[in-house]
Amino acid sequence: MILETERLSLAPMTVEDAPLLYPFLSDPEVMAHWDRDPIEDPDEVEATVAAQVAEMEERRALYWAIRHVETGRFLGYCELVDLDWRHHRGELGFIIARDGWGQGYATEAAAALLAHCASSLGLKRMIARTHVGDSRAEKVLQKLGFEQEGYLKGHVDRDGERRDCRLYGLLF
Repeated sequence: MILETERLSLAPMTVEDAPLLYPFLSDPEVMAHWDRDPIEDPDEVEATVAAQVAEMEERRALYWAIRHVETGRFLGYCELVDLDWRHHRGELGFIIARDGWGQGYATEAAAALLAHCASSLGLKRMIARTHVGDSRAEKVLQKLGFEQEGYLKGHVDRDGERRDCRLYGLLF
């Protein structure tokens, strides 16, 4: 299923998207607030995307490639991970190329995905985590109606140190 907004098209990720994703996942600035270090090896990105496709086939997660409708340019992706169909919940994440920052793409894509979650997938609750200091992601979540529900001390081990995260939640 393809989701469309005024400017964006969201389609399930495929292994063919891996080369397009490599510039994002290898960019230290883009990856600064993710749970993993930048990926320097294109083969590792391909393996990561292949694992994501397998997760989608098992209905454990959903990954949506974001493209600009007019140009077809690959802008990033949104993810729904830790899907719990019994309790109708999941965790939202998104990553946008640096040259797409500040243009509302993450908000627009995530809003479309959340609407799909509520209307077609039957999900009732979504959470999201941000690393402390990731003000861009926090603003996106707040625009989408998420509220901060918690503070997770030392939640992520990144760059040899423990990082704190903020936990956000949204009920549909």
